[in-house]
Amino acid sequence: MAYEAQREGEPGNRTPPARPAGRPPAKSRSLWRQRDFGIFWVAQTLSVLGDSFALIALPLLVLQATGSLARMGLLTAVGGAASVLAAVFAGALVDRVDRRRLLIVCDLVRMMLYGVIPLVWLFGPQVWLLYVVLPLCEAVGMLFAVGYVTVVRSLVGTEQLTEANGRLNATAAAAGVLGPLCAGLVAAWTGPAAAVGVDAASFGVSAACMLFVRFAPRAGVGGGPAERGSLWQDLRTGVSFLYGHPVLRSLTALLFVFSFLTLGMTDLVIYHVKHDLGHDDTTVGTVMAVGALGTITGALLVARIRRGLGFGPTWTGAVAVCGLAFAGLGWARDVSVVAALSAAFLACGGIAGTCSMSLRQEVTPEPLLGRVTSAFWTLQYSAAPIGAAVLTWAAERRGTAPVGLVAGLCCVLIAVAALFTPIRRSRAAGASATSAEAATSAPPPPSAPSPRQQ
Repeated sequence: MAYEAQREGEPGNRTPPARPAGRPPAKSRSLWRQRDFGIFWVAQTLSVLGDSFALIALPLLVLQATGSLARMGLLTAVGGAASVLAAVFAGALVDRVDRRRLLIVCDLVRMMLYGVIPLVWLFGPQVWLLYVVLPLCEAVGMLFAVGYVTVVRSLVGTEQLTEANGRLNATAAAAGVLGPLCAGLVAAWTGPAAAVGVDAASFGVSAACMLFVRFAPRAGVGGGPAERGSLWQDLRTGVSFLYGHPVLRSLTALLFVFSFLTLGMTDLVIYHVKHDLGHDDTTVGTVMAVGALGTITGALLVARIRRGLGFGPTWTGAVAVCGLAFAGLGWARDVSVVAALSAAFLACGGIAGTCSMSLRQEVTPEPLLGRVTSAFWTLQYSAAPIGAAVLTWAAERRGTAPVGLVAGLCCVLIAVAALFTPIRRSRAAGASATSAEAATSAPPPPSAPSPRQQ
């Protein structure tokens, strides 16, 4: 899933004096010369390298044991549901605790949970275990991901956000090239369970690296400690911010539909390559690795494209290409074409996701960033698990080609709909953090937001 999957995080308070929020560090030094960002960069790349093993191995474990695409989709749906549930409270938790410690604990917990799978598989397949472990890992992963988003700005400052996110996504995708390829080989030689073990080890390495990263201490609104309310109030605060920002409001609504349509895409590709085209696990890994090359390309180009075209055209165009690529996946009968379309989908998905994440980081006041990110993801992915289950169920009964075509064309319609929202403005990212801060300086409304706000 790495997903927008891209991961995100922040450590604690062993730092020099705080700098003003949103200001680039140390005279806008090159990212290559920023020690803490460099270590953080390495840690996340290693983590994604292992995570890409699980991306291939877990669906393969289910397919190997059951032969069912619908069961694969159900696993994805269960994991997605746990992630959405965790997102409800993740932002409030991230904004309240030491983020560095939270990220380290999340890595260690996932290391132990994923490590159980290969040990149990030594005594025979236990598919039920996957439906226990994956939801727990996805919930912990959501905590980590919200923390990740909140700390990138504290590492590099606002002016370098898109570049930093692009580099993080590019190297994560580079790890994603090697990961699926190796995962396919390991799964073919020793079984998918061994590939999950590699993922478990990667989280241990990531946690060790995180011990050496320093993050700027956080200040609350007006430089004081961040306001504390109930968890429900914190979620409402994030939702209220999203609703009050026209571009983020539109993005949340459109990405709600996009996530519903695309969360099951990886399962669809794996099933298409193995079942429809009759290839083995090694080929699945190769296809996913080639797809990750597209993510690298998109991540390396996103900052330049966004500077040249602006947020609106970049995001809308990327979503449209995602839809066209998805529409053609099920019809492709040649593995190389499937790989090329996967690369196009992931490249443009990465571009759209990096733009969306960077915009959210830019316009959200630091004390609210965790809560706004949590609310954004809760709303965006709330229907995605259902979508994954429906997509894979329909594909198993009607075939991957017609289901992929319908889902892809719906994604194109999302891009068209964006032209009738504030997203279309070419400089949408220019929405000032100052106005956003003013919009959220007041306390959250005394009553729960209306359905329209949510």
